[in-house]
Amino acid sequence: MRRAGRAGVLGAGLAAAALLAAGCGTGGVTSAGQQPDLHNGQQLFTSNCGGCHTLQAAATSGVVGPNLDDSFATVRQEGYPDSTIENVVLDQIRLGSGLIATYTSAAGWTPTKFKVQTSMPANIVTGQDAIDVAAYVASVAGAGGPAVSGNLGTNGEAIFKAKCSSCHTLAAAGTTGTIGPNLDQLKPPLAIVAHQVTVGGGVMPAFKGSLTPAQIQAVAKYVSSSAGKK
Repeated sequence: MRRAGRAGVLGAGLAAAALLAAGCGTGGVTSAGQQPDLHNGQQLFTSNCGGCHTLQAAATSGVVGPNLDDSFATVRQEGYPDSTIENVVLDQIRLGSGLIATYTSAAGWTPTKFKVQTSMPANIVTGQDAIDVAAYVASVAGAGGPAVSGNLGTNGEAIFKAKCSSCHTLAAAGTTGTIGPNLDQLKPPLAIVAHQVTVGGGVMPAFKGSLTPAQIQAVAKYVSSSAGKK
C-alpha cells in the first residue's frame, strides 16, 4: 500500500489510476508485448494527448488535463522506477474518466452547439500504441528534459498537429479529436480562429504567450483554409 499512498501526489486525474496500478488495475504492461517504441510513443502523445497535457520533453502545454511533469516529479525524485509510472499512465489511458458537456459557440458566426469531452476518454490509443505512449511518458515526465519536437516556425499545419490535433477533428490534418468542436463542421473564418487560439475559451487554453503572433496567424490561416476539405 505504500506505493498507492505515495502515488496520491499525482493529482485527482491520476490518483485512481495510481491505486489501480498498485494492485487491481487493467493489468499493466503485458510481458507478451514487444519492446516499447519510444519514438512512436512521442509522436502519438503529441498528436493525441499534447493538446490536454503539459509535458516539457514533448513541447506540449495543454491545461485541460494534469501537468504530467508536475504529477510525476515527486514520484521520480523519491526513486520510483519508470515501470511504476508507465503502469499508472497505461491504466489511465485504458480507463479514462469521461463526462461530456455541451457548449454553445457564438463567436461572430451562426451559434453552434457542440459536445465536448471534458475528461479523458478511455482507450484514446490502444494495444501496443498505448504501451508505447505510456513508456514514452514514463521516460520523460518530471525529468526536466529538453523539448524534442523542434522549432515549429510558422508552418500552420505543423503547429496545428502539435498543439490542436488531440482536441479537434480536421480531415485535412488527419485528426479526429473530440474534446473541442469539429472544425470541418464549423468551418470558422480566419479572424475567429485567430481570436480563439489567442484567448482560448471553455476547456481550450489561450495560446497567447506560448505561440507568437505570427504562429497564431499561421495556424489560423491553415485551419480556416482547410476546414471542410479532405
